[in-house]
Amino acid sequence: MIGVCSRGILRIQALEALLGEAVTRVGGFPSRSHLSAVAGWGLKPSSRKARALARRCGLPYLALEDGFLRSVGLGNQDPPLSLIVDDLGVYYDASRPSQVERLIQQPLSTADMERARALRAAWRAARVSKYNHLRESRTALPSPAVLVVDQTFGDESISRGLASPADFSHMLEAALAEHPQATVLVKMHPDVFAGRKRGHFEPAQLAKWERVLVLSEDVHPVALLERVEAVYTVTSQLGFEALLWGRRVRTFGLPFYAGWGLTEDALPAPERRKPVPIEQVIHGALIAAPRYLDPETGARCEVERLVEWMGLQRRMRERCPAALEAAGFSSWKRPLVQRFLQGSQLHFARQPSADDTPLAVWGMAAAPAGREVLRLEDGFLRSVGLGADLVTPLSWVVDKRGLYYDPSGPSELENILQTQVFDAALLERARRLRERIVASGLTKYNVGTAAWRRPSTARPVILVPGQVETDASIRRGAPGIRRNLDLLHAAREANPDAYLLYKPHPDVVAGLRAAGEHEFQARAWCDALIMDVPMAQLLDGVDAVWVLTSLAGFEALLRGKRVVCHGQPFYAGWGLTEDKLPLARRTRRLSLDELVAGTLLLYPSYVSRVTGRYTTAERALDELLAWRARGGNPPWWHRLMVRPLLGRLANARDRAAF
Repeated sequence: MIGVCSRGILRIQALEALLGEAVTRVGGFPSRSHLSAVAGWGLKPSSRKARALARRCGLPYLALEDGFLRSVGLGNQDPPLSLIVDDLGVYYDASRPSQVERLIQQPLSTADMERARALRAAWRAARVSKYNHLRESRTALPSPAVLVVDQTFGDESISRGLASPADFSHMLEAALAEHPQATVLVKMHPDVFAGRKRGHFEPAQLAKWERVLVLSEDVHPVALLERVEAVYTVTSQLGFEALLWGRRVRTFGLPFYAGWGLTEDALPAPERRKPVPIEQVIHGALIAAPRYLDPETGARCEVERLVEWMGLQRRMRERCPAALEAAGFSSWKRPLVQRFLQGSQLHFARQPSADDTPLAVWGMAAAPAGREVLRLEDGFLRSVGLGADLVTPLSWVVDKRGLYYDPSGPSELENILQTQVFDAALLERARRLRERIVASGLTKYNVGTAAWRRPSTARPVILVPGQVETDASIRRGAPGIRRNLDLLHAAREANPDAYLLYKPHPDVVAGLRAAGEHEFQARAWCDALIMDVPMAQLLDGVDAVWVLTSLAGFEALLRGKRVVCHGQPFYAGWGLTEDKLPLARRTRRLSLDELVAGTLLLYPSYVSRVTGRYTTAERALDELLAWRARGGNPPWWHRLMVRPLLGRLANARDRAAF
């Protein structure tokens, strides 16, 4: 068991998983018999008590420090996802050996060398850094340019790296002298921009220097590292990251990555550091030394898994404009907008303003002409429970062209399905996802508890799913038949001998939305009226599905069923459905897995219920299954008291829309 004195350390999520041992809080005179070590935070003054306690008890002192791939947000926002546990020293203390230094010195096998090279490529492809919350700069940089990196004043790594505040001035002077034709870019530390700490440079003073440009935006450093010729640093981790990007690096202290023959150092290297290939530095600093936590499972993982996850966060946070006006969202939906548009700065408004900031709206809400608009809607693997019940979704779509249910113009989904090159790896991923969805019986809402068995008849069994007739997908995507009863009539007339099932929409069954016009007559036109049976159970047992625009048609395709469309849903027109109203511009013939890849892997955004961060469709499926296993029905008081109110509000909105 590891003893910890600091309450702050004990608050670290999954600390025991990272340390690999149980943790207990200790005071001044602990019983040594049950402790294996005492842990503190590095060599900071706050760790003195822990270090003194370890000496007094004759126990190892474990210096804890953030790893070099830490988190999405800053330290005051997010817990660390990597930790370095060092029983020799601390990696930023050049006066003595550390575990990072020892591991860098270790020769590598051929497999380890290849792994280090692959990790370097993955790091660059994912465009990650220690912190990953910032946007990349879209501002053009002068060329040629070199980067000078400031650090927070009083940072332990400066003095422990055998440097002083004066070295920052020396560094800037050297950058100017060694690159007389280049602009010198000065990057402040993120904590300085956040107002938490101060740096070594004053922007007003730097403005007096010719060829010096202070970066006025707090931006993700990757776009800088890939565009500058050289990086000047005292002990900042950005020097290490610059090596990963193949940049020339000048150091004015002695950070962990200096002295190995890879950097140009103002200070002599200690005798114990000898030249090594960059793969050894990468392996020691990123693979061997840190311990990593899978943010979604809470278990230990390898660095490659965290790079992959962090790369997803980077991609998703960059896909939307940096600043957005979000207009017309209810108080309930606003936190959801923030979840699905994390990475963008949001300003909420009741109505769109007159400025030209890109605009986010729900569905097909009206927007000013000529303005960039992002339309938000529920995704296709949404929740366990109904959206109209205010159940938090796992997936939304964010569409800059239109929306998947509006065939009057192409949406981003339609563009993906029409133009995307689906490689073998993506199609294999789609196949596995499709098979898991079918095997687990998942659909969009995953509601219903009643059992159902296919009738013992030789007649073909056809399902007609009802929809909310005031729904935008019918108003926009059903240019012919628009009523549930008319669809049921059409199915009966075309299949007089079939066994016809009619299933009203679950929002209608729950009383959250109004029934369709004369929908109460459906019982006269079908063989069975299905109310509370899970959709997946029905789809597995029928031969065909007739739809207007219902997502049940897509879910039936996943299960290999015949689907007849009287509207123009997103999954029609690709050669997989029988279309009564074909859409001429959809000319491509798709396989089922190409449709799945576009619809479930490339188009939606998924946000984890566990982390609150972006996730994959596969992980969303895992969370839906766990959610369903725990039960997702709203409590009795919600059904009796809240649902009627929600239904009245929804019906009022429907009436206002017409």
